[in-house]
Amino acid sequence: MHPRLRSVLEEPRAPDAPARVWRDWALLAVFAPAIVLEGIFRTDLPWPAGCVVVALALLPTLLWRRTQPLAAVAIAFGVTGVAPVVLPGDPCVMYSACYLLFLPYALFRWGCGREAVIGSVFVAAKVAISGLAGTIGAGEVIAGFAVMFGVSALGAAVRFRASARLRELDRAKLLERERLARDLHDTVAHHVSAMAIRAQAGIAASATRPDAAVDALRVIEAEASRALAEMRAMVRVLRRDQPVDLAPSPRVEDIERLAGKSRAGPAVDVEIRGDLDDLPPSVGSALYRLAQESITNARRHARHATRIEVSVAADDTSVHLRVSDDGEASAARPSGPPGFGLTGMMERADLLGGTCAAGPNPDRGWTVTAVLPRAGATT
Repeated sequence: MHPRLRSVLEEPRAPDAPARVWRDWALLAVFAPAIVLEGIFRTDLPWPAGCVVVALALLPTLLWRRTQPLAAVAIAFGVTGVAPVVLPGDPCVMYSACYLLFLPYALFRWGCGREAVIGSVFVAAKVAISGLAGTIGAGEVIAGFAVMFGVSALGAAVRFRASARLRELDRAKLLERERLARDLHDTVAHHVSAMAIRAQAGIAASATRPDAAVDALRVIEAEASRALAEMRAMVRVLRRDQPVDLAPSPRVEDIERLAGKSRAGPAVDVEIRGDLDDLPPSVGSALYRLAQESITNARRHARHATRIEVSVAADDTSVHLRVSDDGEASAARPSGPPGFGLTGMMERADLLGGTCAAGPNPDRGWTVTAVLPRAGATT
């Protein structure tokens, strides 16, 4: 078998195919009365009752076109191919039966490669049989193939676009995990280095000061506990092999450096409240990254914004971050799927056991909020 044909046949189904949504029931509510009205008012139908019954009987295939695309296509185009032979008179062509075009679209949008190939045979056979039987002319056969090809190509294009977006989202998540892993690596390396230095100092001073070894063990025990807590956070993190970033990891105090005026955007005001002294480095670094990404997005997308407010507030159990701008409401971000930057922020917050959300303000502007636990991620 040719490798390209094998790859087509082995193509899996598109993920997350919705079973039934409100649009499916809306389609039924529109086409069902349209079929009945066409059967009543069209005088050129050879057998109106039979045409209406067949069209209505095939209408429920729209409800299973995503979860069972091959079965829906086989039933619909198989019946419409046999119906002209069974029903008396001239061929029965109903305009309201155009809902069948949704089926080949769904076949290429949601079906696997093998289902798409087999379903294409049913569609092509139906058009070809109609042409050979003389029920439609040569021009209509060409037009039928063109329409079916166009609908199928549209479904494949939408599928490719959705797959490309999923790959970009996965890439954004992996990049954010990698950055978090580097931050955790630097933190753990710091603790291990401190343990080694104190151990060496305790050994050197143990001959003259016996209590120095005990003090060194206490410090080593404390550093080991902190290092172990940070290592637990790395269980959920994926990291790829790339050169180690030697720059120090940012801390929550570094958010204050983001304040000030910018030539290319609005001014940034930073307010930090609460006790942040014992905050784990992974949480502090994540807060800085979230604030930095939110400010960058605000300067890039907030039209006519004059001010960006950054607020960090800590309590006994969690740390709250809020980044808000005063841009025009009409320039708010679209309400569709989140962008790659926001996806990365959500991924970082989730890895640490927190949450991150973004949305437009009631009056104007955009706000990003994040809540991270003080203890960081747990196993």
